[in-house]
Amino acid sequence: MPGADHDLSPAARRLYAYAVERHTFGASEATAVLGARAAAAITELAAAHLLQRAPDGGADRWSAVAPRAAAARALAPLALRERETHDEMDRLRARMEALVPQYEAGAAQRGVSGSGRLELVTDLRAVRALIAELAASCACELLSSQPGGGRPEEALAEAIGRDEALLARRVRMRILYQHTARYSRPTAAYVERVTALGAQVRTLGDGLMRMLVFDHHTALLPVHDTPGAALVVREPNVVQFMVAVFERSWLQAEPFPVTVSPDHARSISEELRQTIVLLLSEGLEDKVIARRLGMSARTCQRHIAEIMRAAGAKSRFQAGFLTARALLTSPAPAPDETPTTTP
Repeated sequence: MPGADHDLSPAARRLYAYAVERHTFGASEATAVLGARAAAAITELAAAHLLQRAPDGGADRWSAVAPRAAAARALAPLALRERETHDEMDRLRARMEALVPQYEAGAAQRGVSGSGRLELVTDLRAVRALIAELAASCACELLSSQPGGGRPEEALAEAIGRDEALLARRVRMRILYQHTARYSRPTAAYVERVTALGAQVRTLGDGLMRMLVFDHHTALLPVHDTPGAALVVREPNVVQFMVAVFERSWLQAEPFPVTVSPDHARSISEELRQTIVLLLSEGLEDKVIARRLGMSARTCQRHIAEIMRAAGAKSRFQAGFLTARALLTSPAPAPDETPTTTP
């Protein structure tokens, strides 16, 4: 509120103290106290509802208003707007609720007829609205597999409120990322928040399939070459296949630590290096490998250059072949020499 004491100028505070000590005062009296600053101080206090025209005192007489009464006057328009907003929200909610029976009847009919088990949604706003709707109705478990390294901050900001509400309802949430997501500060901060509320998050090097699965009933898949689009899957056999793929990846994945120890960072880096080697031996291009592992092309090229140097290779394919052969033929460590990693 403008009339809060810490927002008032020193001249206004001095004039308010003067006004409180008197029943009323005139502009000439204020000028005698403050000089040239009096007119501005009166205007400031009047705007803050801390001064009012004195009853029967003429246009030049003023009296002090109690701070709580001034606050009530200043907040009245805001309170009115808040009530109007709540009323509009209630009306909108009622209009939407009136359509629920029709929607549920249509959904049930689609289930009986077998139609609607695959639905293509190409508008990004519609996809976001659908995710919000499915999350709001999710009752048991949400499975989320998000390859591509660290997630964009805007995507995390959009997800956090929805996910916190879901976890507050004690819905189980399991999330899979790639190892490279561990080095993204926004992603790590998001993971710290949701794991504190009960979510489980793990990471894997390669082989993740992007998906969202709600209650083992409805799933969303990306659409090839159509950014922002989603394929909505309600066919039970396809959904269960996606769940099985997720579970297989989940068993191979490692917990996402909020802080990464040096030993664990080396372990993850070595696993990424071995994955790059195998992909090189398959003849994949740099940009394809980078996309598969959720890292930038520049980072991927740096890893490949180091692998080629270490293997003494003259080509990318030769580096992958030689290093992969070395990995396959190297003896396994003895049981008491098995390296350990920090979980």
